[in-house]
Amino acid sequence: MTFDHPARAGLALLVAAALNAALTWLARRKRASELTYSNLAFLNQATDSGRWVHTALLASWCVGALLLATAIGGPRVTLPTLVRDGSVVLCIDTSGSMASTDVAPTRIQAAIGAARAFVRATAGGSRIGIIAFSTQAAVAQPLTADRAALDAALDAFPAPNGATAIGDALALAAQNLPPKGHRVVVLITDGVNNRGTDPMAAAQALGAQHIPVYTVGIGTNSGDIIPGTSEEASIDEDALRAYAQVSGGQYARADSADTLRSVLSQLGRVTSFEWKKVDAGLDVAIGGGVVMLAAFVAGFALGRFP
Repeated sequence: MTFDHPARAGLALLVAAALNAALTWLARRKRASELTYSNLAFLNQATDSGRWVHTALLASWCVGALLLATAIGGPRVTLPTLVRDGSVVLCIDTSGSMASTDVAPTRIQAAIGAARAFVRATAGGSRIGIIAFSTQAAVAQPLTADRAALDAALDAFPAPNGATAIGDALALAAQNLPPKGHRVVVLITDGVNNRGTDPMAAAQALGAQHIPVYTVGIGTNSGDIIPGTSEEASIDEDALRAYAQVSGGQYARADSADTLRSVLSQLGRVTSFEWKKVDAGLDVAIGGGVVMLAAFVAGFALGRFP
């Protein structure tokens, strides 16, 4: 929690603490004067039975006063806030290894299905773009809030073929994102970068612009051979984890279509929120007032005042 007016908050807290100390002193003085009664056994029994009530009322009153004092300083708390106008670019690998069948029916079909789940889970006002990349990267769908257009772009996705240019995809995503606002890149790939721009440099550049890259590795690393080649369809998990880390994102692994769909659905929800500082002054003041009023009413009803 931070304060817009820390000095004002400090002064208010000192005043509240002084008032609470005064209330406590008056309560003790009242109890001391009651000791003048001659029947000490009866007095002790009566005060013991109600002491916890008095303590609870006094504590509630003090808490309410401290909350009101805190509200005077303009408190702000950091909370997840729903994004209505965010921009997300999905980078989907279409290299030859995405034709592998270790993730049924194929890696590319599982990725397309998961991309649809991502679109459904993303906040309605967010704009989503899609980039397909293999030997080169190309925009399959510019940023749009039209979900029908996104479905159409996924329907027309290119068949798996070629090498894996992860760095080019990340660089193209950066070019297609707006210069400010809530911006996110989601990278879905099964491979090892072997063409084009250095992906680590591209991820670092995105991170410098406060654009996190969420990387998703798809495949089982089971030793399957890329169709039409003699190369193994493996995932460079260390590299994907590093791209996410340097940009402020996260890495996830999916070895089945269901897992991939679940991961992308969760990312759709995660990327729909951003952490913002929210003014909590009114809420804190209302909370303090309610606590103090409740303590006063309870004390009045019980014949005791905090």
